[in-house]
Amino acid sequence: MKIAVLGAGAFGAALAISLAAKGPVTLWGRGQQGRTVRRLPGIMLPDNVSITAEIAETDEADALLLSLPMQALAGFAAEQASRLRDRPLVACCKGVDLLSGLGPVEILQKLGGPAPAVLTGPSFAADIARGLPTALTLACADDTLGESLQATLSTPVLRLYRTTDYIGAEIGGALKNVMAIAAGVVIGAGLGDSARAALMTRGYAEMQRFALARGARAETLGGLSGLGDLVLTCTSDLSRNFRFGHALGAGQAFDSDTTVEGAATAKAVAQIARAEALDMPISTMVAALVDGKVTLADAMQSLLTRPLKQE
Repeated sequence: MKIAVLGAGAFGAALAISLAAKGPVTLWGRGQQGRTVRRLPGIMLPDNVSITAEIAETDEADALLLSLPMQALAGFAAEQASRLRDRPLVACCKGVDLLSGLGPVEILQKLGGPAPAVLTGPSFAADIARGLPTALTLACADDTLGESLQATLSTPVLRLYRTTDYIGAEIGGALKNVMAIAAGVVIGAGLGDSARAALMTRGYAEMQRFALARGARAETLGGLSGLGDLVLTCTSDLSRNFRFGHALGAGQAFDSDTTVEGAATAKAVAQIARAEALDMPISTMVAALVDGKVTLADAMQSLLTRPLKQE
């Protein structure tokens, strides 16, 4: 199966590097030039990766990995609908679309064609690019197609676990970014590791609540795409969402060129929570903090004075 990766950012480039160990890969990016990747310093794209800025050069690929920013996915899918709809598509982004409230698979489903898949889980692009062992979730409603993609995209150091619960997989990947911002705020504000552990635990309960309300399976949230990704992004400075939250908690500026998917996702989730009367206090507070609608002190006061209840 010929593979093309659409999106030459850090994660897309890392996937292309990993998959190139099995055969030729085409990597498309609008501004990609040369064999270096700005977000992966010290990493070179191997000769087995064909780099192009012409999307027509991906037309021969049997499957497409879409490694685009979540908030750009819907527009790209609409723009390239005729090119995308007849081939297996694998979304490699995490989040909830701010305009529609949809996840990546639901956006791609609108195109028709084979059931879209989502590739998600605890991973940093730099680890994948360097060939470090990584395990991810591949979720596809069509399990036969999912099995084929699992075999194609797995490598000796990139291990994929398969599920048909794409709803749970994409919600886990989306909401863990929101919780990573909150964890970063906790550490940036100097509240300590015990507070972070409490935040992660209650955040996980919030992720499950949201996912189950949308038809996901609880065990999916307990796997790589939920708990696994939550642990990674809430405890590492390599997480962009954690670093963004840390800057927010410390009252510092943050690199405006860095994509922080959790910020838009928090706003989208807060809108859904209000519309569907879901109790999502952490997500709602992160959205308010990001928008500057509450101060850090007010956010802490609001969360710490919630009624006591059973776990």
